[in-house]
Amino acid sequence: MGRFAERLSLLAVCALALCEVTGAQDSGKAIRLHVDLRQAPERIYHATMEFPARPGPLTLVYPEWIPGEHGPTGPITDVTGLHFRVDGKDIAWQRDDVDMYAFHMQVPEGATELDATLDYLLPQEAGIQGVPDATEKIAVLPWNVVVLYPQNTNTDDVEFRASLQIPAGWKFATALPIEKETGDEVDFGKVSLTTLVDSPVMAGEYFNTYDLSPGQKPEHRLDVAADSAAAAQATEEEVQDLRQLVAETRAIFGARHYRHYDFLLSLSDHLQINGLEHHESSDDRAPERMLQSPEIMETLADLLPHEFFHSWNGKYRRPAGLATRNYQEPMKGDLLWVYEGLTQYYGTILAARSGIWSPEQLRENLASVAAYLNYRPGRTWRDLEDTAISAQLLYTARKEGSSWRRGVDYYDESTLIWLEADTIIRRGTKGKKSLDDFCRLFYGGESTPPKVVPYTFEDVVNTLNQVAPYDWKGFLQERLTSHGPGAPLGGLENSGWKLTFNDTMNEDQEANEEVYQTTDVQYSLGFIAHDPDSGESSKIEDVIPGSPAALAGIAPDMELVAVNGREWSPEVLREAIRRAKESKDPIELELKNDGYYKIVKIDYHGGERYPHLEATGAPDLLDKIASRKAPEVK
Repeated sequence: MGRFAERLSLLAVCALALCEVTGAQDSGKAIRLHVDLRQAPERIYHATMEFPARPGPLTLVYPEWIPGEHGPTGPITDVTGLHFRVDGKDIAWQRDDVDMYAFHMQVPEGATELDATLDYLLPQEAGIQGVPDATEKIAVLPWNVVVLYPQNTNTDDVEFRASLQIPAGWKFATALPIEKETGDEVDFGKVSLTTLVDSPVMAGEYFNTYDLSPGQKPEHRLDVAADSAAAAQATEEEVQDLRQLVAETRAIFGARHYRHYDFLLSLSDHLQINGLEHHESSDDRAPERMLQSPEIMETLADLLPHEFFHSWNGKYRRPAGLATRNYQEPMKGDLLWVYEGLTQYYGTILAARSGIWSPEQLRENLASVAAYLNYRPGRTWRDLEDTAISAQLLYTARKEGSSWRRGVDYYDESTLIWLEADTIIRRGTKGKKSLDDFCRLFYGGESTPPKVVPYTFEDVVNTLNQVAPYDWKGFLQERLTSHGPGAPLGGLENSGWKLTFNDTMNEDQEANEEVYQTTDVQYSLGFIAHDPDSGESSKIEDVIPGSPAALAGIAPDMELVAVNGREWSPEVLREAIRRAKESKDPIELELKNDGYYKIVKIDYHGGERYPHLEATGAPDLLDKIASRKAPEVK
């Protein structure tokens, strides 16, 4: 008890000292930060900081809860080389024994400034310790990986003046205001820590910028950094589709809440496919050949529309549980089905409206999404709302077992829910209104610079009722807490389509298989396997509980070796499924499990099964939803 009392006393003194530091910043003195990216190809970032300080106890913290990542993902494990100095002399520091992200120290008498240095060791490949941010030719700097700031402060009130040094000959892009460029060094204007962390930098040797709103304000740009010069070249058609995307968002919202916008697109096979939203930019990462490969473009067609939509939904309007005052406060993800789910819905719809997807590609995507969710047995024990509440756990969960555990299903399943809501509004108003009207009312208004306006579940329900009166509270609660059976397919049915299966490969599924190097036979045998030449080398990624494969004793992480006595390949497996439908012989699979080999026989004769949408004969609302709302950009 005595030690606990001492800790409380120390924290009180620390809080007082931090108030003094903040007061010094109020006089116009910002924290200076310099980041050196010249060793980015070696996966090392270097940072130095100068803090205004006064004598006494001081606690600095490393960002833990990162906006958009929805969890305590700050990569502190890879922070190294940490030193604190006053007048060039090291001072002692101690990590908090409960909060691993906090560092305590005593600022000596007479000090007015504290220097801090740290190095950040980038992960070599994606894993539980984070994702890589650099390659030999590209560097992405999320500022949160190289900053410290005073504990118990509001990040809006902490000011930084940052500078950056990049490898010789490289170019860069960021949403930050630039004060001065000298060779490979750049000085940025004074901004709050909130704005700094919300404005990543992308740099690279092979770099191109494309104007997406020529002659218009605010400016919109596509910035591309790639591992090769050819990969950084966008076609005129691709640029035109993104110009249309900008126009389509204007048609939806009628307002913008940024001063300019940059799509920061990193193209490399050594960066994890991902996207992270920011107010005035997005950090988008895709395979190197995205701009040259129709299959990759089809698979990732909704990446840029999704992250762009977040500028309104997630950055400007944000669930109250995610609108925290700093990066140490835990976030609550119960409304992620709005934050991410509505964004996922519009990411797919905007991909179609802007021309990146054809109407058929949109339908194939929706069929693929509806099918896997409809046959996901994990819903029998876990409702959709729980996947949102436990997002911080599920983001880092392994893929194996996901059909039974469930993953971050509030992305795709909410697409189906918001599609249904869209059709209810359209039907109830006889086509006079749609979900676009909800978006304009909820996210539009007057154009503003970046700011955060929190919202609650009740705000969502009330705004929906302003657009079209309905039992929206009951509608949403039922779909958030339901255990099935099956996924919410009412939106597909209302829009004139139904889910069906046949032996023709789903186009969306085929593109995904090529990009992610997997073979998906989950609707026939009941499993997904990594291809032989993939990085996971023939391992079973997941098995659907209750499927023929599961009943035969196949489990995730086993390695598929042979099919009917022949070394396996995707075509060999699919040929065996086709032959079994005619011959009625079982399919024989050889597997390797923990060094042991075994043969299992699957008595399945249903042939290949792939999902598609089939017209029901009712009015095609889906085509109306996906049609362009803005004039075609010339």
